[in-house]
Amino acid sequence: MVSRKAVAALLVVHVAALLASQTEAFVPIFTYSELQKMQEKERNRGQKKSLREQQTSEEMGPLNLSEPREEEEDQVIKLTAPVEIGIRMNSRQLEKYRAAVEGVLSTQNTK
Repeated sequence: MVSRKAVAALLVVHVAALLASQTEAFVPIFTYSELQKMQEKERNRGQKKSLREQQTSEEMGPLNLSEPREEEEDQVIKLTAPVEIGIRMNSRQLEKYRAAVEGVLSTQNTK
């Protein structure tokens, strides 16, 4: 016969697996302090980037807005290129978010 401890351990594992499969919650991969450090690094990068952009704009002088630069043309092409986004949902998620999905699809079709 199987020991009670083994049965209890298997039961706990089974219940945990059932709960994990039913939940839609976010499972954090990083600790709170790691997230704070990453956010601080991103802020510093953004500040450095904006400082570099400001310095280059000061060096270049006033811009003639009627003539787009080559860099701007490349950026416009990148921004206007079509993008396809895919999403997978199970039936429960589809029922829960049906209105939002229909709203996104209807606005996409009208454009």
